[in-house]
Amino acid sequence: QVQLVESGGGSVQAGGSLRLSCAVSGYTYNKNRMGWFRQAPGKEREGVASIDWYGSTAYADSVKGRFTISKDIPKNTLYLQMNSLKPEDTAIYYCALGTPGNGLSDRDYRYWGQGTQVTVSS
Repeated sequence: QVQLVESGGGSVQAGGSLRLSCAVSGYTYNKNRMGWFRQAPGKEREGVASIDWYGSTAYADSVKGRFTISKDIPKNTLYLQMNSLKPEDTAIYYCALGTPGNGLSDRDYRYWGQGTQVTVSS
């Protein structure tokens, strides 16, 4: 059974940093893309960052230059380093495992974690 478990969320003041982790188990990688998504109250889920098998990354315009996605395949872990956080980054953050390729269309992602809350205060 495939499981994705996020950790590292919390509350931080604007300008601060957090590092999210996502532990993946029960899956044999096959050049899958991995990504981070978020959903704020009253808003639709949006893609934040993705990384393909070869390490190429893609970011939403709203987080470019502030967030960095990375992965450690031997540790089966995906990361999201978030710097210069803003109140508008407040959301539940989800990691996801998808089809081979790259990109932030949630239709390309099959497995999802339960999410971790990030709250940024002004």
